Amino acid sequence: MPELEFTNNEMIEKKDHKIKRYPNLSTVLMVEDFLRKHRDMPIKITELKQKLPKQIMHQTLKIILEYLFRSGKIIYGPKGIQWIYSEPEHLKMMMENTLEI
Repeated sequence: MPELEFTNNEMIEKKDHKIKRYPNLSTVLMVEDFLRKHRDMPIKITELKQKLPKQIMHQTLKIILEYLFRSGKIIYGPKGIQWIYSEPEHLKMMMENTLEI
């Protein structure tokens, strides 16, 4: 599987050092939720950017997708990106009978 590569365009220069644009947690969760809800068909990155509830920078989206790929939640190939992660059954059963505070 090819890895996403980051180029110099995705870096912000600040006084002699470079910083990547890292997404905040709400953005990562938004992308995760969208991909989880649309898990039945692969989706291209351009389609994903258009269908997300809020706009997101391309560089930020690539970082989120790299994280999701490395954590085993998505796969990507020529047809696009697809959600593959399934929550373990024992965790689902454990959470069924719990009391939320």
